[in-house]
Amino acid sequence: MYTIFMPTFHSRQEDCERSAGDSGIWYSRTGMNTYTRYRTGETLMEIQKYLMILIIAGCLLVLTPPIQAISDENSTKVLYQNSFTSDPRWMTNNPSTNYWDPNMGMYRFSLEPSTGGYAYTLIDYERGSFTLDYDMNLTRVDDGATFRFGMSGSEMDPSKAPNVLTLFTNVQAKYGKIMGLHLVTPGSKLIEVSSQTSGEPGAYNGPTIKYEINKPYHVTVNYDDDHKTLSMTVNEKITGKQVWSYYMNTAENLNGMNRLYLGSKGDYGMMNIYAQGFIDNVRLTAPGGVTTPSTVVTQATSVTTSLTTKPAAPQTTVILTPYPTDTPESPSAVILALAALGITGICGALVRKKKN
Repeated sequence: MYTIFMPTFHSRQEDCERSAGDSGIWYSRTGMNTYTRYRTGETLMEIQKYLMILIIAGCLLVLTPPIQAISDENSTKVLYQNSFTSDPRWMTNNPSTNYWDPNMGMYRFSLEPSTGGYAYTLIDYERGSFTLDYDMNLTRVDDGATFRFGMSGSEMDPSKAPNVLTLFTNVQAKYGKIMGLHLVTPGSKLIEVSSQTSGEPGAYNGPTIKYEINKPYHVTVNYDDDHKTLSMTVNEKITGKQVWSYYMNTAENLNGMNRLYLGSKGDYGMMNIYAQGFIDNVRLTAPGGVTTPSTVVTQATSVTTSLTTKPAAPQTTVILTPYPTDTPESPSAVILALAALGITGICGALVRKKKN
């Protein structure tokens, strides 16, 4: 007597079709009673993929601070650098013997003890660790003459504080052509080591090492302020072979040196003996900070010429290779963060492409 109306159910295999262009919605063939079914299995897989991408990106971002810290530790601040491709305008009391040679692209010097000749440039250093590098070629060092180059205060006198000097001297009758490191601390303590063997405790006791005339060298002076140590290393410029290296304990922290200089105000000795040659690629750096432009030239406006001039040294052809470029620093935090976001975007695009 009663008619029971039952709704028609369609099987998924026979009566449902997948809507084109939609991977998650299914419709009945009759177009009636439209319903949706989200494929739970595929959705979970997509969620897992996105979670994995986020985890990778998060790991990269977490690793960014230590990488940036390493980059900051390895960075250096250039206090002075000059390759002598242009006139450095160093100040000198004898411009006829100490001057920039445009043909050589180096700074030429001829130091005679009796004149107390010198040349210098101001630097931006007050205190702390530093590294001084330079290239040098001695063309003449007479018996009793000495080439000096390093850092000082305004005195520029090897006997007065403060002073850090590299020495290439010739004591022919006693030791010959030997190298040395000379220090006068801010407290006026004099310390000196040389490549001449010594029997004294704590002094250099290796074999006597001598430098050669007309041979280019690369000299490095390194000062560690934390450990109060000062070292000097001499390498052959062309081959890179180490010639001599030694260090000293400074016993106190160094400070107050505001100029690089060669020669000496207080070097008064015999006449007509010379230390002659060329200096090139001077570079003074300190750890940390942001690297300044590659060439720093200090301008000088006046020159004192009160001393008797001497004839310049005869020109000698010397070939020195350019100063090596700085090692690239590690990428910054911003670059790593952008890289992480880029990886995330690329992975997301690949997942969407695969799904489509």
